[in-house]
Amino acid sequence: MASASLLKSSPIIEKSEWVKGAALRHPSASVAARSHPATSLAVRAASSYADELVKTAGLVPLAGSNDESWCQGLDGLASRSAAYYQQGARFAKWRTVVSIPNGPSALAVKEAAWGLARYAAISQDNGLVPIVEPEILLDGDHGIERTFEVAQKVWGEVFFYLEENNVMFEGILLKPSMVTPGAESKEKATPEQVAEYTLKLLHRRIPPAFLSGGQSEVEATLNLNAMNQGPNPWHVSFSYARALQNTCLKTWGGRPEKVKEAQEALLVRAKANSLAQLGKYTGEGESEESKQGMFVKGYTY
Repeated sequence: MASASLLKSSPIIEKSEWVKGAALRHPSASVAARSHPATSLAVRAASSYADELVKTAGLVPLAGSNDESWCQGLDGLASRSAAYYQQGARFAKWRTVVSIPNGPSALAVKEAAWGLARYAAISQDNGLVPIVEPEILLDGDHGIERTFEVAQKVWGEVFFYLEENNVMFEGILLKPSMVTPGAESKEKATPEQVAEYTLKLLHRRIPPAFLSGGQSEVEATLNLNAMNQGPNPWHVSFSYARALQNTCLKTWGGRPEKVKEAQEALLVRAKANSLAQLGKYTGEGESEESKQGMFVKGYTY
């Protein structure tokens, strides 16, 4: 489940500079993302990547739930985080999922929130900035109201357990899902409706950097754009993988002669989302490929 790498020269934060409860000295440090099994310490040298984003183990069935999952990997996380820090990592990522069609059960929501909070506390204790990502899956035929209801519950639990674990809120990066109807819902939402519900949730809960969650490239950008067309107290940004890379990867397809064309496709997406952060994206001139949804029903993460 590897993400793309964002290569940028950034200052290395010495562990002696990290004081729990104090502001980070280098808030602009960039992220270089890779996938790492929980049992491996094979991180690229800090001389290659200024910062390294560490991912933990995957999802496994949650006993006693309604066919739901939980994210394992807390065992030994402290020692792994300390080792990753020494090798140049400055950010960590823990992602878990909540399924609306499968409940979500109170057990699954609590397990997701508690696991994220423990991971965040452990990361901060070892000098890493935790990226907290509980994803509410698009699976289902529910409407946007139901997603909003579940999102409030999930993020309420997340913040409760972050507080219980003494996590320093200004030292985390939160990555929520946008509030949309289920992928199979007959009630399609406009970008304005997605913006309304999502911003309403954020006003009640969280500061954001969004994932795309299976939306098409254009949908994710239009929704982000709508959120930035009204006043809000945050810089509403994005943290996409598929909604930045899909057209680029399909254009490239591993063919050397397509590298330049693929780079141009990636630049188009980056520029579109840059404009969306300013509320100035129009959607004009987008390719048909960029309008194709990327939702996969029952996708195994």
